Amino acid sequence: MTDVVITGMGATTPLGGDLASTWDAMKAGQSGVIRIPHDWADDLPVKIAGYVKVDPSEVIDRVKARRLDRAAQLALVAAREAWGHAGYGFGEENTVDHERLAVAIGSGIGGLHTLLGMWDVHKERGFRRVSPFTIPMLMANASAANVGLLVGAAAASYCPVSACASSNEAISLAVDQIRLGRADVVVAGGAEATIHPLPLGAFAQMQALSRRNDDPAGASRPWDKGRDGFILSEGSAVLVLESLEHAQARGATIYGTVAGAGISNDNHDIVQPDPTGHGQASAMIKALRESGLSASDIKHVNAHGTSTPQGDVTEAHSIRQALGSATDDVVVTSTKSMTGHLLGAAGALESIATVLALHERSVPPTINLHDPEEGLDIDIAANEARALPEGDLAAINNSFGFGGSNVAVAYTNANIN
Repeated sequence: MTDVVITGMGATTPLGGDLASTWDAMKAGQSGVIRIPHDWADDLPVKIAGYVKVDPSEVIDRVKARRLDRAAQLALVAAREAWGHAGYGFGEENTVDHERLAVAIGSGIGGLHTLLGMWDVHKERGFRRVSPFTIPMLMANASAANVGLLVGAAAASYCPVSACASSNEAISLAVDQIRLGRADVVVAGGAEATIHPLPLGAFAQMQALSRRNDDPAGASRPWDKGRDGFILSEGSAVLVLESLEHAQARGATIYGTVAGAGISNDNHDIVQPDPTGHGQASAMIKALRESGLSASDIKHVNAHGTSTPQGDVTEAHSIRQALGSATDDVVVTSTKSMTGHLLGAAGALESIATVLALHERSVPPTINLHDPEEGLDIDIAANEARALPEGDLAAINNSFGFGGSNVAVAYTNANIN
């Protein structure tokens, strides 16, 4: 089976405008959650969110940005960093075989700001004032298409839409394309930008969001008894994946291996996870099977861990269900405690955190965990980073989404230069 390796990574998040600043903040246990700096939040029950640390307008050409939804802007920022990080050039310096290059950028919702903004324009000023770029801006695959144009991908352009599992599904799809011989390189990840009164109000009506408005930095608290919902955040994270043969032939730096992925469906409820954890455990078991790994090989799990009352407990039990007694040697964390929930971009960002945790042998902490839920039966890196052992390591990143979508991706630090 073809080995698929990671040669580049990029991110723009509530913790930092690039990968380095985001990772440094994660390791330090910093929070990117703030009070919403807009008057429209005054009438909402939820007044906190995770905005990107560096606005894309500071990075993208102003004329170009006007033709992109905010989600696509964020995707381009992360993809440009990842592509450069992998050692590839742009324009005439981009020597990759475009017919062997694909993209897979997932999004749970897509161009929400454009859709709602242009509807307001239509109602208030008439259809003639609606931007002619509205459709290519609001379509769900806009981020994938624009990243494809950025890097010159001619093999394929994919946009998985599976709610909060979207970008991990994109990574799984990317691995398949390389292993099936359809591409040598795939730029994979996710982008999301939905901090807007409508989704905030709608999620609040579902009782899904934290209302700890007086303590933004302490609001996301996975597995803590005081948790009361997740934090809506925005951002993008992108990885460059290649076949090992292709990466070695060009002398690329390798940061880790995507060993395999597992996908399942709860078949339980459109929103709530199956409380038995069977579907989540199934995804992890499938990831192990595809990777040729055993449960005892796994030393770290970057959990979905959203800070919701039911979801956190279910996932803790599903990890134990999937890994059995080997769970005793696994360090679990939820970086959403710091970033909030990036919805369709969450899996890619947390996959990058998983890769870097293996690469540096250091698991970032789950912050705000001061009074753990009873009976979790997992070892959580509570409030402080945790070291991983020497030698070959493997880890799993989980992403679960509305509709019952479960995706687990397994990574190893094998094949590192």
